[in-house]
Amino acid sequence: MKQLIVGDALHELNVTRRILERLPEEHMSWQPHSKSMTLGGLATHLINLLNWQIAILLQPEFDLSAVPVRREALQRREEVLEEFDANVAKLEKLLAECDEDALGQEWTLRNGDHIIQRQPRALALRTFGLSHMVHHRAQLGVYLRLLDIPVPGLYGPSADEEGK
Repeated sequence: MKQLIVGDALHELNVTRRILERLPEEHMSWQPHSKSMTLGGLATHLINLLNWQIAILLQPEFDLSAVPVRREALQRREEVLEEFDANVAKLEKLLAECDEDALGQEWTLRNGDHIIQRQPRALALRTFGLSHMVHHRAQLGVYLRLLDIPVPGLYGPSADEEGK
């Protein structure tokens, strides 16, 4: 189980960084729709999701009511990459140090007294952590496409890399 979750996490973190490397600083306040996050806000949310993944490995539960509603969006690509890399280093260290027992322990997502879900830590890392990150990374890819920024391939070459 550990080898599977670690390999999956490392791959997703690597390809997430590839898309963050393409952030156009001149468009960090751009948003495709009034209900959408800004480009910088979405990139910052990806960093916050790394903090949540770290919390999954460090704590037996995560209380959404204790998390600030919104943090100020980062406006520079270098700031995004620096914080992303620092959080990835923390997460990689925690993944290396955890064992099968820790990954199998129950983890709880709550909002105050309301229990949203209880599941093994490995599953929480996959769903609440990695899948959540993949979802928002895909949104970021759409933002780049709409801004006519070449989108990197994530699971194979993109149309931009193939020259289409």
